[in-house]
Amino acid sequence: MSEQSPPQTVPPRDLPTAADVVVVGAGLAGLACARQLSRRGIDVVVLEASDAPGGRVRTDVVGGFLCDRGFQLLNPAYPEVRRALDVGALRLQSFPAALVVTGSRGRQVLADPRRSPGLLPLTAAGLVRERTGSWREKAAFVRWALEAAQKDPERLLSEPDLPWGEALARRGVDGELRNRVVVPFLAGVLGEDAGVTSHQFVQLLVRSFVRGTPAVPWRGMRAVPEQLAAQVPSIHYGVRAGSAGPGLVRSEAGDIQARAVVVATDPSSATALLDLPAVQSRGLTTYWHAAPEAPTRSGALHVDGERRGPVVNTIVISNRARSYSPDERALIATTVLGGDPDLSTERAVMAQLGEIYSRPTHWWELVRRDAVPEALTAMPAPLQVRRPVALGEGVFVTGDHRDTASLQGALVSGRRTADAVLADLGLPAVPREPLRTR
Repeated sequence: MSEQSPPQTVPPRDLPTAADVVVVGAGLAGLACARQLSRRGIDVVVLEASDAPGGRVRTDVVGGFLCDRGFQLLNPAYPEVRRALDVGALRLQSFPAALVVTGSRGRQVLADPRRSPGLLPLTAAGLVRERTGSWREKAAFVRWALEAAQKDPERLLSEPDLPWGEALARRGVDGELRNRVVVPFLAGVLGEDAGVTSHQFVQLLVRSFVRGTPAVPWRGMRAVPEQLAAQVPSIHYGVRAGSAGPGLVRSEAGDIQARAVVVATDPSSATALLDLPAVQSRGLTTYWHAAPEAPTRSGALHVDGERRGPVVNTIVISNRARSYSPDERALIATTVLGGDPDLSTERAVMAQLGEIYSRPTHWWELVRRDAVPEALTAMPAPLQVRRPVALGEGVFVTGDHRDTASLQGALVSGRRTADAVLADLGLPAVPREPLRTR
């Protein structure tokens, strides 16, 4: 199937004065909600302050390189992804189910033997080495990972929850393996390295990792919201909502009366518009570097087992995602914790990258730096999987902060909110689409 064209901007002067539903924000949750409502025949209008859909899921072309708004991956195993998206049309470029752990004593490759069988010898050799942790800790980790991968989600969520750091310590994952592998890897996934995120949420993530191979679309992550936006008839870009309340949305482009209003902005904007309790977020910063040649042939994620600097992970993304580079140069994505870096952080990143890849980095060019203060919604223990989306008087809120911090959570939240809107309007929900084959 050919790729869909990017959605066209609707001039603000065409803003209607009334609609059945107004959705404020064209991120994944807002688009998923509007898509469902449109399938039911509802007159829905989407307002988006920026010039394109996606919210945090965006891609910019910088000097020919595809740079997502922070390092992001799509897991095609997510059920809602397979329902809402034509995954085949995305032309996914997959990454190996492997992790490279580096340090002053060399590097180790840890891979899933089922999906990366060619890396099994390297994985076995790495596990035999004592510096990956004691055999007791390795066995405890394997038991924990298998349990998370095989456990039914409903049963998993019914059990008592703890911060993941405490939960792993109770299971005996508390030595070199934890410090060199588990913490550096999870830091980039969760946006924190203190072990405070919900253990239930971490188990859900591990379950999804085992069931799917992370990838990026050929056109970058922007292809995901663009595909959703192509199914929504009326999206107005460059329109920022000043207020949103029962029956009315005000903006600089005009006011719209509506039977229902859905706020689908970022967490801080949503809480400000609706006077809701603040939502805690985790910040991440991604550095995109171009190098004359790739510092490694591996397309796997690299972490520094000795944590010699601010880098939590790095990857030569163009080794597996060829479309991300316009020529033979390599594109490297590197992530650090926090969404407010300074020049000293950048210098430390370059020094650490030289150690991680065992290559000089002074010829590398900084293509872009993405500092995203609200990159991930915090998921503390005890995990609250579902937060209310219906606020009363025809006002609704949607986003991954109402479900779980993931693409899956954003899409589910959008669908769940659409169902709530339809119920409020006295209409039946749209039947759930079947899971498409991958």
